[in-house]
Amino acid sequence: MNVCRKSDRTIVPKKSSNKLDKEGAEKMEGRVMPKENKRQQNMLRTQRRESVQSKLQLIHQIAKADKKIRFTTLMHHIYNIDMLRLSYLEIKRNAAPGVDKETWESYGRDLENNLQDLSQKLKCGAYRAKPVRRVYIPKADGKQRPLGVTALEDKIVQRAAVAVMNTIYEADFVGFSYGFRPKRGQHQALDALYVGISTKKVNYVFDADIRDFFNKISREWLVKFIEHRIADKRVVRLIQKWLNAGILEDGKVRYNEQGTPQGSSISPLLANVFLHYVYDLWVQHWRKQKARGEVIVVRYADDTVVGFQYESDAKQFREELEERLLRFGLELHPEKTRLIEYGRYAIERRARRREGKPKTFTFLGFTHICGKRRKDGKFAILRHTIKKRMRVKISEIKSELRRRMHHPIQEVGRWLRAVVIGHYRYYGVPSNYKAMSKFRDEISVRWLRVLRRRGQKGLMTWKKMNALLNQWLPRPRICDEYPSKRMGVII
Repeated sequence: MNVCRKSDRTIVPKKSSNKLDKEGAEKMEGRVMPKENKRQQNMLRTQRRESVQSKLQLIHQIAKADKKIRFTTLMHHIYNIDMLRLSYLEIKRNAAPGVDKETWESYGRDLENNLQDLSQKLKCGAYRAKPVRRVYIPKADGKQRPLGVTALEDKIVQRAAVAVMNTIYEADFVGFSYGFRPKRGQHQALDALYVGISTKKVNYVFDADIRDFFNKISREWLVKFIEHRIADKRVVRLIQKWLNAGILEDGKVRYNEQGTPQGSSISPLLANVFLHYVYDLWVQHWRKQKARGEVIVVRYADDTVVGFQYESDAKQFREELEERLLRFGLELHPEKTRLIEYGRYAIERRARRREGKPKTFTFLGFTHICGKRRKDGKFAILRHTIKKRMRVKISEIKSELRRRMHHPIQEVGRWLRAVVIGHYRYYGVPSNYKAMSKFRDEISVRWLRVLRRRGQKGLMTWKKMNALLNQWLPRPRICDEYPSKRMGVII
């Protein structure tokens, strides 16, 4: 039996004056705010943020206390002016405009009036979602990934809706779910996978990817899943407006009956909600009821890695997972899904059978390799940058260097330094130093070639180039400790 409850049951409404035609008896003395009082403005902004966070925390506590509660009044949290303002401030200032051609800067020139108007439209139901502008970005495999560029007001409302809905679903989501969640990003997923394989009895790894997941999401099932927790019809209709807004491509608006546009603020949350009911809860049940040995699971968006103790469990899991996904109109990608022998005994077992080295699998930009530690020869997981992904990144940098050929060297150096540091921060894990060094060397060669093309070839020697590289390109460094040390696990 579902229980419906308001999200803010303990909030007492403000008492209005008993003399509506006169000024209130306890009206605060008016005071003009000093001009350019930034401290006062920052304090006011902080107070508003704290007020919004306190209300969201209350919703989270209610959702966590009772997993069967369906929230009936959430919409007023979304069209709250303070919530909309915070959502606007979180948007990237240089983000590409949508079909409305509205930028962050232009919208902010009359921010308060614009937010008041937006809030009123949401409140009275006059809000209409605009079509999403379709763009394409290159993928590591050479294909094009479709992304949707959302109109600015749609971004604001979506961010507000995500903030409210996250407080509910963060109380429901399982522990092995990562991606597009607070403090559960890529490195947290990689750490969990590393520690899981290193400490548990994992002999086989099932690396799975759902084919064209975001475009194949069933909207009918998605709405049913959302209504399991959210009984506010206005919020449900708001989500449906975004799903049915259409896609603008080549000057024509196209409407789909399924899927969520990639690139929108609401899409990752909706994907996690869908997979929570379709995959996560099912995996939890399967692991408890059917698995004979140990099973570890790490899911990042639609990519999942499952470790098994027994091969029979892995094969049964794959068969039943395919049946499970088929019920909801999904299927595993045949080229990106495979079952391999992996773990601390894989090297010895394959050597005895004369089958060569254990196969590798890729996850979140890293190739995971069965290896051994130098100091004692024990099993270790080696993580290297995916070669294909690094080639694509170097190719992009090469193109940008040619575009900036005649820019000042200092300007190009500052840009390259930011690129290299960002690369180190993500890929700077133990056992990946060689790949990072190769990345720096490749960039150095391409920068040298560009500098020689813009002037006389003989003037830019390697001696001069090394001086530039020492000034602008920092050398590789390991930014992260071993996951076991960070998580306090003994391996």
